[in-house]
Amino acid sequence: MRSGAKVAVVGGVFAVVATGVGYGGWNLYNGLTGSGTDDGVTTRSAPKETGPPGADEVEKTAKDFLAAWAAGDGPTAAQLTNNAAEAEPLLTGYSEDAHVTGAVIEPGAAVGTKVPFTVNATVNFQGVSRSWSYSSELTVVRGLTTGRPLVDWQPSVVHPELTKGTSLVTEGASAPPIKAVDKDGVELTKEKYPSLGTVLDQLRKKYGAKAGGTAGVELVITSEDPNVPDSTLLTLTKGKEGTLRTYLDAGVQAAAEKAVKAYGRASVVAVEPSTGRIRAVANSPADGFDTALGGAQAPGSTMKIVTAAMMLDKGLVNGPDSSVECPATVTWEREFHNLNDFSLGTTTLQRAFARSCNTTFIKPVKPLGQGAGSALGETALKYFGIGAEWQTGVRTWDGAVPESAGAETAASYIGQGKIQMNALNVASIAATVKGGAFRQPVIVPLALDGREPATAQPLPAGMAQTLRQLMSAAATGEGTAAPAMASVSGSKGAKTGSAEVDGQGDSNAWFTGYAGNRAAAAVVDSGGHGGDAAGRVVAQVLNAR
Repeated sequence: MRSGAKVAVVGGVFAVVATGVGYGGWNLYNGLTGSGTDDGVTTRSAPKETGPPGADEVEKTAKDFLAAWAAGDGPTAAQLTNNAAEAEPLLTGYSEDAHVTGAVIEPGAAVGTKVPFTVNATVNFQGVSRSWSYSSELTVVRGLTTGRPLVDWQPSVVHPELTKGTSLVTEGASAPPIKAVDKDGVELTKEKYPSLGTVLDQLRKKYGAKAGGTAGVELVITSEDPNVPDSTLLTLTKGKEGTLRTYLDAGVQAAAEKAVKAYGRASVVAVEPSTGRIRAVANSPADGFDTALGGAQAPGSTMKIVTAAMMLDKGLVNGPDSSVECPATVTWEREFHNLNDFSLGTTTLQRAFARSCNTTFIKPVKPLGQGAGSALGETALKYFGIGAEWQTGVRTWDGAVPESAGAETAASYIGQGKIQMNALNVASIAATVKGGAFRQPVIVPLALDGREPATAQPLPAGMAQTLRQLMSAAATGEGTAAPAMASVSGSKGAKTGSAEVDGQGDSNAWFTGYAGNRAAAAVVDSGGHGGDAAGRVVAQVLNAR
């Protein structure tokens, strides 16, 4: 901003200080109306401006908006945005609810229509004051109906972490702080393990009181959704921490964080097959939506693990050496292809699985007749707990394999269509194969609050043995997962996957595998072949110590 204006606080009351410039409520409105009357004579509206705001308009609009906001005049500031109804509560609540009693807002140089600014504020509540600083930005746009330059309203203007349906509040904390520790007592913090941010917030809200702590006073982002925990921005009075032991493993978590960081959008989860205990959860970006636990995406060919179980359960095959067909294409209302149209002719189930032959796993649609659309979902729920209500200790999406018809049924058998999974669900599928039975994933002990876990039938012994043999073949020799699993020692199994997404050039890469008493699954958006990006992530997690 060329004037170098600053919005400041004088004597605890918001005021504006700027060289040679004065602002007041009347000045902000002067000239903003397009038409009106004066002594009964109607004035003509000026022609409505069009096109992007000019530099002078950007500067003046930003200064006027920041001045009104800093003056504690939420209604006036809101009128300088393109959505006054949504802007006013947040702008007014800045002083009334967040208890900001002092601030200096310093605009930076405009970059086109964007104006960055810094806020150095004081938060005062119940006689306790703390300094609070952060940066944000606003964008000036042309009003659609008035042609006036206005601030494009986004909650992030007030604070970069605010989103629709959230607000700033300073109050007694809704839950005591916790000191979360891993299975061996190693402390887990957002700073060291950023992917755990939302997990730790949820654990605090749900178990803070049970962990024995006492609440303090905090400035938080709170949501209209009661299921979303508060996010602390500033601690005015620190409460007493309670210690909460989790099933996470700090070493595996560190490896998972490092592995996904190499990709723009990726997630991974590690689960212990013998117990269902979650050992790691990581996402990239680390501070966004928790895709690892809450995502819902087509899992691609990793679903062939469940399809193979369904084929065994329905008697369509009886073991890894069963004879199956793997043509280059197969038609079920539309044509389905193998990667690069490869063909294995008549081969074994084991080889078709290891090479990830799509057509082998679509051909069972026809023999199942009218039951084809529901068979896969029934198997997923019966043996793998997919679609049941999991009680992990935090919010999760627990997978969906809905009934389907026609070409969608064929697509579902290879992990496309309506099927939706996340890294947690697919890691649990691999863990079920390795352990021989579904053990619902958990991140904190069930006894902590008497949660009842979801259950499923154990895999029949022959089915479990066959699935392990299929996944072993995929992880070794000519299997599609072999290159990624080459660094993983001991008895191991894996499955690759890639899922096509409408409008996306490259497929999402999926990979799941197990070794020893650890299973993991990863997805990398636009990662292409599952054995590449996602495979490297899983291998790093399986090798972590």
